[in-house]
Amino acid sequence: MNFQKLSPLLDNIGLTASTLCAVHCAVVPLVLTGLPLIGLGFLANAWVEWAMIIFALAIGAYSIGLSYTRTHHRSLPLLMLATGFGLILAGHVFSAFVNEALVVPAGGLLIAAAHYVNYRFTGTCNHDHKVYKLKKVE
Repeated sequence: MNFQKLSPLLDNIGLTASTLCAVHCAVVPLVLTGLPLIGLGFLANAWVEWAMIIFALAIGAYSIGLSYTRTHHRSLPLLMLATGFGLILAGHVFSAFVNEALVVPAGGLLIAAAHYVNYRFTGTCNHDHKVYKLKKVE
């Protein structure tokens, strides 16, 4: 599979993973006590959260990094990706000083936005962009 076909797929995976990470970080603190009752107690485990973060970082670095070097050469998606991970790390490391429930999901959503911007910059859409004009009927 060549890069032109792989890039949109990786951006879609990264966007989904980052959004799920943001939702996970926002919702788990709210439903923490009820998770074991419905068999989802493992979602509150720190290992699950770090696995999601590392997965999102790997996909983001690979997809956005390759798109930057091979296609669009624009640094905005890389900057958004780095800022998003910075927010996630700051939320975890400085949780005594910042509202982790707001900062970490914001970082995840920023990473998802970075994938979207990267996807738009690569210009690899699967549909036709032709504009059809209606003919005047006489």
